[in-house]
Amino acid sequence: MKRIYLDYAATTPLHPEVFKAMKPYLLENFGNPSTLYSYGQEARQAVENSRGKIAGLIHAKPEEIVFTSGGTEANNLAIKGVAQALGKEGNHIITCAIEHHSVLGPCQALENRGFAVTYLPVNEYGQVNPENVGNAITQNTILISIMHANNEIGTLQPVAEIGRLARQKGIYFHTDAVQTFGHIPVDVEDLGVDLLSASAHKIYGPKGVGALYIREGVKLEPLIDGGEQEDRRRAGTENVPGITGFGRAVELAEADMPGEAQRLTELRNRFIKGLQATIEDIHLNGHPSARLPGNVNVSINYVEGEAVCLNLDLENICAATGSACTTGSVEPSHVVLALGKNRQLAHGSVRFTMGKWTTGADIDRVKQALPGIVARLRSMSPLYRQDRH
Repeated sequence: MKRIYLDYAATTPLHPEVFKAMKPYLLENFGNPSTLYSYGQEARQAVENSRGKIAGLIHAKPEEIVFTSGGTEANNLAIKGVAQALGKEGNHIITCAIEHHSVLGPCQALENRGFAVTYLPVNEYGQVNPENVGNAITQNTILISIMHANNEIGTLQPVAEIGRLARQKGIYFHTDAVQTFGHIPVDVEDLGVDLLSASAHKIYGPKGVGALYIREGVKLEPLIDGGEQEDRRRAGTENVPGITGFGRAVELAEADMPGEAQRLTELRNRFIKGLQATIEDIHLNGHPSARLPGNVNVSINYVEGEAVCLNLDLENICAATGSACTTGSVEPSHVVLALGKNRQLAHGSVRFTMGKWTTGADIDRVKQALPGIVARLRSMSPLYRQDRH
């Protein structure tokens, strides 16, 4: 039986064309890009070519792109780097309650060092109110960090509105665009952001490489000391094969983006309607339309999301509960709780995320399998039996 993969938000398979682009830099063109001889200069050219492709996708300058080990490092560099650079000017940061842990973690670490952090609430769909951002700004605010789209529920944030507000107030604005970069249009000028995080393995590129856009003139201290790589903003020999793969993945994403976004949106809407028609007491999490094209996150009452995912796995269907970074945690999703859902519904959240190789037949098979799994799990739930009698 074919295995159906519906966890593209966690990671994507490496595109064959990306592997083809990476292979020479794993074998023949293995030089260190900081060296002066031909091996090194070939590697340097590959790095700079990819830097240009990534910058072009978001309408930035190549010199504004810094390569990192992934989205987590990019978020840490943005938040801690600005805090370290501007700590004498102010100590206040604004973010929101449903950010990825790679944003919440650095903010909490900075709180332990004396910084003040405001965690804004979201509405029932998971969106931040720009007015609340404005009201939270103080004379000590040095950074606002609001994600472009949530990794669990797929909700798109009003980033452009927040960006205009931040620009008016002269405050740096960072967005975690790991889930949107390469999937929907991302333009740093339209969004009004000063810093933006991206990751290769969310767009069919390799794991272990990401990028941080840093607008020219933004003050930021490096997290890693050592050499002078990445214009002294991120020391360490660049991951040449990974960066080369990232650049090729960007090329492919740019070519496919309009048609793929439309295809996935249609699949997503069809899937949501099918689940709502066949399973009672199921709740869509996130905004019904202002969401990522391939994201479906639901809370199924009277069942545990982990149990649903394990039973789906027995049917060769891969789905997730919560985010990939919290797998193994017994705590309910902090994102679903922030929507105002109770702990029971938060524990019952399941995320299905679709991608390049998801078909209508795949969705149909999940729609056939899931109602039986839910019925079986509910039959074992004392709470379900109690509420139904």
